Amino acid sequence: MIDLRSDTVTKPTEAMRAVMAAAEVGDDVYGEDPTVNALQARTAGMLGMEAAIFTASGTQSNLMALLSHCQRGDEYIAGQNAHIYQFEGGGAAVLGGLQPQPVPLTLSGEIDLDALAGLIKPDDPHFARTKALCIESTYYGAVLSLDYLSRVRSFCDEHKLVLHLDGARVFNAAVALGVPISEITQYVDSVAFCLSKGLGAPMGSMLCGTRGFIDSSLRWRKMLGGAMRQVGIPAAAGLYALDHNVERLADDHVNAIRLAEGLSSIPALIDKQRVNTNILFLEIDDHKTARLRTHFAADGITISGQRLVTHLDIGAADIDVVIASAQRFYESERVA
Repeated sequence: MIDLRSDTVTKPTEAMRAVMAAAEVGDDVYGEDPTVNALQARTAGMLGMEAAIFTASGTQSNLMALLSHCQRGDEYIAGQNAHIYQFEGGGAAVLGGLQPQPVPLTLSGEIDLDALAGLIKPDDPHFARTKALCIESTYYGAVLSLDYLSRVRSFCDEHKLVLHLDGARVFNAAVALGVPISEITQYVDSVAFCLSKGLGAPMGSMLCGTRGFIDSSLRWRKMLGGAMRQVGIPAAAGLYALDHNVERLADDHVNAIRLAEGLSSIPALIDKQRVNTNILFLEIDDHKTARLRTHFAADGITISGQRLVTHLDIGAADIDVVIASAQRFYESERVA
């Protein structure tokens, strides 16, 4: 199968499996798992942060961040279509008593800072306290520029907001910008990223910030049921991913661009100008998408909705197969 549903569908390579099998482990609840400790130290160093913590998922990392930054009755601001607001089950509201303030986002994932200033609540007991601003990069594959991140940092300093980056695919952003990851994370107070997406690990996410923030997040992880024991086995996969799978993200970007260019030759199927990293979107209605999904399935290609995602299990030859299949679909639709 050529699986384009997500970069979460990757399988560990034999080399990754070997380091997992050989991982030295201990009880991480006691802080005694050497592989987890090495992963946390390596991550903090790469991102220029004081400390990091290994978590089960990106959703758990984002929730721990909000619970650590905010108190019950506080408000966090996030994009209307941002993952932390739209796709994480309302955990911050349900479990933390936090009020979300969703705001419009551009296609590039930016928030209009001038408009945002008017949404920050005054210091008045009638209102929730606006405490945190959450941004996302990549956002549906789009990358926030360093200039925009600098302006957001200044905005948060001016309005006394903490800044959290949902960076599930932030390494894709760094590779696309051609900068070390720390060039991005220098602007934020905390950042979460997934080891289980483009980096190819089977599970796990990292949350990074100051030492005090991570200490608070450790307590929240325990309360959320996320304290794990001999977790050095998946942590070893995370270390392998950071050592071997960061620079190769550029291959996924190249494959996404090749796929977009091939599909853009098919009328009204895709806008190749929107492809920045490893995610592209079909620009067809749901009914046509359903017919295309059925057509692709017959050719051994799996998609979910209108999003196509390249990853380490997708090679150049797979891209050629997908383009050829899409062209046959277009011909069959035209004849019909």
